[in-house]
Amino acid sequence: MSIKSINVRNQFRGSIKEIIEGPVVSEVDVSTPAGVVTSVITTRSVKELDLKVGSEVIAFVKSTEVSIAKL
Repeated sequence: MSIKSINVRNQFRGSIKEIIEGPVVSEVDVSTPAGVVTSVITTRSVKELDLKVGSEVIAFVKSTEVSIAKL
């Protein structure tokens, strides 16, 4: 299942692996078939969405810039 009403091509379905909650922002690690995707969102949003470890979610990735560094 993917959400098609949002204009984002990169959607990764997965489950929440870890939440590191801060006073204002939180890190949410989502385990997906493509790997772990980390999102930084407001702690208020974590609570309003009732996000918990194990919750099924879709991570939407949208970027206007991709940077590359030579190894």
